[in-house]
Amino acid sequence: MDNHRRKFLQGGLLAAGSLIVLPKLEAQPLHQAHGSDLEIVASKTSSEKDFDFYLGHWKIHNKKLKTRLNNHTEWEEFEATCDFHKILGGMGNTDYYHAPPFEGCSLRLFNPKTRLWTIYWADNVKVALDPPVVGSFENKIGKFFSKDLFQGKEITVQFLWDATDPDHPQWSQAFSPDSGNTWEWNWYMFNSRA
Repeated sequence: MDNHRRKFLQGGLLAAGSLIVLPKLEAQPLHQAHGSDLEIVASKTSSEKDFDFYLGHWKIHNKKLKTRLNNHTEWEEFEATCDFHKILGGMGNTDYYHAPPFEGCSLRLFNPKTRLWTIYWADNVKVALDPPVVGSFENKIGKFFSKDLFQGKEITVQFLWDATDPDHPQWSQAFSPDSGNTWEWNWYMFNSRA
């Protein structure tokens, strides 16, 4: 492994208020502003069917921190809808997220060689693709990671999908300013079928 990579090592509990075991990150300097310098290995059960639970139409209750990475504890809550479809012969999927006036869309692609999912996000505020998160599911829990910049500082981003109840899946997002040693969970989506 070269010096410009990070490797996920299985490690302790990192998610505050959660019993889900998350990978621990081994940190090295980031050399690309939006580079993918995380080495992520797929779970043994990862497959192109991992997101099948999300097919169809959804109502979403959102809980989102008003500001991030500044010890802020005030949340905003709002409703949204989402429509999810498979594409590319089942090797990918897309969704349309609608919380007026905010709109967004996800594009998820499954690589059959690495068995990893890559998730891209764009919205009508930035009107650009965010750096993709990459990962896989194991036991109906999906963990996805990327590097990004937030207010000019390097962060690690985590998406966590909990599909243990496929009729009420949950998505959450966390930022880490210290390469995964600590996480701030800043957005939760509680889904129910529309």
